[in-house]
Order: sequence, then C-alpha cells, then structure tokens
Amino acid sequence: MPEPFPSDPVRAEGPPLVAAGRSGAPRLIVLDPAGAAKHDGLPATWRPLAEDHEILWYRIPVEGAWRETAETLAAPERSDLVTSGPLAAEALQLAAEHSGSLRSVLLVDPAAEGVISPGDAAVADEAWLVQHDAEIAALREAGVEVEVLAHSRDDPDDQVPSPLPLGHDWVVDALREALAELESR
Repeated sequence: MPEPFPSDPVRAEGPPLVAAGRSGAPRLIVLDPAGAAKHDGLPATWRPLAEDHEILWYRIPVEGAWRETAETLAAPERSDLVTSGPLAAEALQLAAEHSGSLRSVLLVDPAAEGVISPGDAAVADEAWLVQHDAEIAALREAGVEVEVLAHSRDDPDDQVPSPLPLGHDWVVDALREALAELESR
C-alpha cells in the first residue's frame, strides 16, 4: 500500500514508530495521521493504557511508517487498529488485507475532512459508514469489529478542528470503553 500522505517536513521528523507498554499484552496499533509522538513518547492521555497494552504508535507522515504497519499486521498476533479521519478508508483496506490479525478497527472522526462544523461530525460519520458499508460488512464477516469511537461535536470543550486528535480525552475514554466491551464478548 502506498504512503498515504506526502511528507510534511515538520511532521516527518522523528521515528516512524513509538512503542510503549508490555510486550505480549493486548496490542493496540495506532495509525496517526498527525504524526504526534515525535519525541519518542506517547501522548500523556495514552500512557495509562500502556500499563495493560502493548502500543505500537505509527507516525504515518514519517517515511516508512506505512510499510512498517503492514509488516506488523502480517504477523499473526491479534490486535486492535485505531486511527482517525484522514486514514479511515486506508485503515479499512489495510484491515481487509490483514483481517486474520485484527480483532477491531476503531475510528475517530472518519468523515472529518468533509465536516465544516463540529456539530455536523456525527451526521457526516454516519454517512461515511453507509458509504463504506460493503467493506465494513466484509470485515465483520471475517471477525473484525468496526466502530466509530468518537467524533467532533459542538461543545465548548471541543476547541480543535476535526478530526479530534487521537490524544484527546474523549478519544481515550471512548477507546477504553470499546476495549472493555470487546473483552467482554
């Protein structure tokens, strides 16, 4: 799969992968379109998740990150894939290619690029899910859950444009809930 973004010189600095957590613990693979974790550390909101998970945070603007993600997914270890808006469609495609190694694809603001007002994000996300219904159904048939974790909303606490950053408190809280639900099945 080709690198999805041309390299932004600022975002392309630093490592393609930031790893944290316990090896052998349930694995979270993060596709970060914003290139956070530039200084080789997870966003602060994610650090508590590293206590019970192995986190592989791929900084997609960095050359080679996309290839390394595909190599990781080629291994038979079951993982949960997390990403946001600009990479949502690519994440579904990657998941289809590696469905045997994924338990879920967890999305944040998948329709973010088409959202003008944060209040429209939920509607746009629903339309995005309908547009990608066949891909999602195929993944679910292969045993991979697909879920929208969070989206921008018209709220005074949402001061950033869509998509919500992966390190946003709302995203991490929703991720914890989704992981707990997946574990209970």
